Amino acid sequence: MSLSKIEIITGMSKFTNLKKALGKVGVRGMTVMQVLGCGVEKGNREYEIEEKEEMELLPKQQINIVVETEKVDEIIELVKQELYTGHIGDGKIFVYGIDNVVRVRTGDEGVDAL
Repeated sequence: MSLSKIEIITGMSKFTNLKKALGKVGVRGMTVMQVLGCGVEKGNREYEIEEKEEMELLPKQQINIVVETEKVDEIIELVKQELYTGHIGDGKIFVYGIDNVVRVRTGDEGVDAL
């Protein structure tokens, strides 16, 4: 069975609802980091008219989860529903293939290690 890593970057306020929704679809673990970043808007907020020349790094949450690859599409749709506002800063989703996962304590590998 193949595994994929889903990396979600979004604003700080959206984490609680996203965490609950991911738990309901069977996501059993995640890693969350507070990060700084910006997208193509260079940190502009929608109410700002001028485009900045210098980037402003805004506080974000980066959520990493590893799941069975066949669950990726379902999880992406869920994340999009939870994060969508239609405004700048809704977030980004990145998907990566994972070769293997090893649980150090037991030596379990692959899906068993999740």
